[in-house]
Amino acid sequence: MLRNYYINKQWMVSQTAQRVYRVAAALSLALFFFLIVVRLYGGIPNSVGPILRLPLFAGVLGAALTMVAMEYFFFGFDNSSAMKKVFWFCVMLLPPLGPSLYCFMVYSRSDVLKGERVEGVQP
Repeated sequence: MLRNYYINKQWMVSQTAQRVYRVAAALSLALFFFLIVVRLYGGIPNSVGPILRLPLFAGVLGAALTMVAMEYFFFGFDNSSAMKKVFWFCVMLLPPLGPSLYCFMVYSRSDVLKGERVEGVQP
């Protein structure tokens, strides 16, 4: 099967990309916990709404970036066993928590990234 990648491997596993994806995953987790707190307390007061716009936007942006990047890595570069891939595919269907967990537990520990560190290729 012919695969057309719009992002090459060096960009996907570079040190800069790793930092960006981890920050985005952290923002995504913060958004997840913020949404839980909002749900528990019944909403956001009108007086606090304008203050929370920027952090909420950052959380949504982080969640979107994490979702796209981790799915791209999952389908293109992940060399895990089939059962692990099935499990993580199901977990990643639960945004914003799933892709963030995948980033911290699979992407960050991937052999593909370890190979990148050994080779020392910088974009």
